[in-house]
Amino acid sequence: MRALLTGGGIAGVFALAALVSFFWTPYDVEVMDISGKLAGPSPAHWFGTDHFGRDIFSMIMVGGRVSIAVAIVAVGIGIGIGVPLGLTAAAQRGSMLDELIMRGNDLVFAFPALLIAIMITAVFGPSAVNAIIAIGIFNVPVFARLVRGAALSLWTRDFILAARVSGKGKVRISVEHILPNVANLLIVQGTIQFSLGILAEAGLSYVGLGAQPPTPSWGRMLAESQTMIGFAPHLALFPGLAIVLAVLGLNLMGDGLRDLLDPRIRRVRT
Repeated sequence: MRALLTGGGIAGVFALAALVSFFWTPYDVEVMDISGKLAGPSPAHWFGTDHFGRDIFSMIMVGGRVSIAVAIVAVGIGIGIGVPLGLTAAAQRGSMLDELIMRGNDLVFAFPALLIAIMITAVFGPSAVNAIIAIGIFNVPVFARLVRGAALSLWTRDFILAARVSGKGKVRISVEHILPNVANLLIVQGTIQFSLGILAEAGLSYVGLGAQPPTPSWGRMLAESQTMIGFAPHLALFPGLAIVLAVLGLNLMGDGLRDLLDPRIRRVRT
């Protein structure tokens, strides 16, 4: 429970900052002030300014909005496509359809999100939308494998046999009985993939395949700071800390949710 509260608190701070950035930031992130460039942290600029004189604290707030949006939609794509595929593969275990779904998942796993993003970018150009598509495609086999593995063990349980005897079809059983019993696994895995989505978005932005200027991005802020880190370390310090803390908070929250939702762990602790 402590991990859940700590992780939820950290993640909540970033979510709140991202939400507030829609309405207010200390400074306009698109306004440059060359006379105040590369200023260190001060009461006027808590995290200092970048090489264009933009306020880093404001940019981190807006950059969090981009990272969270990309991660949420990418996880949504993974769940929306991967869960039905996993349920279908488990219901058709041993069939040609099951084999086709799983080999397709293996094929997608052979291409990491960065490589998928490069291929998409080569056709459509770099953007946050293409980053979402790349990360979402990579998430599909993660959820499909998870759901299939959990569902296969459930299909042998007595309550599923009773449902089949009562005349329910495989689709109805999957929706009414299998899906609710794997929901706790999906919540935990979704939290983990959310944190990985933030990392992936930062990585894609770092190499120029994510959100494009003038929209701030934590990964691009790191990329732009690498040539000036020797005399302006705050340019890399604060975006890096934002990524680390956001991922740490989500991972702690995922661990806490696992402990809370897993009946075996609850049984041991009681």
